[in-house]
Amino acid sequence: MISQSILDFREALPEGGRLAGLDVGTKTIGVALCDAMWTIASPAELIERRKFTVDLARLRDFCKAQGVRGLVVGLPLNMDGSDSPRTQSVRAFVRNLEPLGLPVLLWDERWSTAAVTRTLLEADASRARRAELVDKMAAAYILQGAIDALTRG
Repeated sequence: MISQSILDFREALPEGGRLAGLDVGTKTIGVALCDAMWTIASPAELIERRKFTVDLARLRDFCKAQGVRGLVVGLPLNMDGSDSPRTQSVRAFVRNLEPLGLPVLLWDERWSTAAVTRTLLEADASRARRAELVDKMAAAYILQGAIDALTRG
């Protein structure tokens, strides 16, 4: 199940469970995790993109090892909310995650990288350190937004 509806996603997870957040880029996939009670999201790892079959295997292993019950994937919309070529690429990536058998929530990520980059700059992180952290921290930012919405209702 792929949805942009928080209600549909919540219904697909009647018993809750751990969620993973993904920030899908052209070179890397930032991965974050939250606890089973949907309280807090934390950066987990950075996957260097390879062929999709390799990426899928890495994600499958990660989800199995961490007991992940659902995925929240950042959707890179244009500032006016419309789709961009990058949005279409992420949607295609998500469709190809079907073999994982997990519900997927597409979540607006328009401000995630900017917010994380600002935080890292304020922390005086070097350019190299920012490059190492930004994608998995953006995944945590995306996932935190989704779990906040999931627990509001």
